[in-house]
Amino acid sequence: MSAGTGENLIATQQRTSERERIYAGRKRVNGIALTLSLLAMVFGVFWLIWILWDTVFLGVSGLTWATFTQMTPPPNEAGGLANALWGSFLMVMLATFVGTPVGIMAGIYLAEYDVKGWLGSLTRFVNDILLSAPSIVIGLFVYAVVVARFKSFSGWAGVLALALIVIPVVIRTTENMLMLVPSGLREAAYALGAPKWKVITKITLRAARAGVVTGILLAVARISGETAPLLFTALSNQFWTSSLSEPMASLPVTIFKFAMSPYENWQHLAWAGVFIITVAVLGLNILARVLTRNKV
Repeated sequence: MSAGTGENLIATQQRTSERERIYAGRKRVNGIALTLSLLAMVFGVFWLIWILWDTVFLGVSGLTWATFTQMTPPPNEAGGLANALWGSFLMVMLATFVGTPVGIMAGIYLAEYDVKGWLGSLTRFVNDILLSAPSIVIGLFVYAVVVARFKSFSGWAGVLALALIVIPVVIRTTENMLMLVPSGLREAAYALGAPKWKVITKITLRAARAGVVTGILLAVARISGETAPLLFTALSNQFWTSSLSEPMASLPVTIFKFAMSPYENWQHLAWAGVFIITVAVLGLNILARVLTRNKV
């Protein structure tokens, strides 16, 4: 064997050894990262299962027919959550009907009319602030603007606070879903002579329909469990009322009030309310995922 061949063989062996050393190091790092990831997952799932177990175990035991048919009771007396359920349903639905059109139209403007303009950039910046703002800040804002001005808590103030939470969620989802629609669909419609408004309503919105609906459902799921904004706006009401001009009961506020009380009947109703609201939010999230499965 010549000297040159021997040197090449030694160099090849050194390169092979270096590659094996690098591979072994990467394998160790991968194993450590995988182990930490699994431990983090187990840690999170453990608490989630514990919370869900307590919610189901204590919530189901507090469910009776009276829970859905009777008003919130005084301490140590029988009653239910009918007025709180009705108040939450009414305010959430009205907030959705108020906030959804605004959010969809703003999302259409950002995705179709002002993708890179200064007004669009400013709107996105403000929308990001609203998305990340604590809900209690929105509640305090509505309190200062509406409740303090009219010197009365009301269901309308609660609707306004919840609508301000709905709007940024719908804007972001609508914009993102419209941006995912292929530009070729728009160009084909323009080539056929369709005006822009018809392209948006008949082509892009229909293509992004599942994603837009998902955004609406996620917004509803978020506001269904909001407590802080309603404490400063709608407050609460022990009786059944359909008048939005006066304080109105809601399920999250009732849960908050009953869970902190020393009365056993209130605590049972609080857990029943937790179970109801958890099932409702879980159902909305499952519905949102089903609607977006294998769709734009």
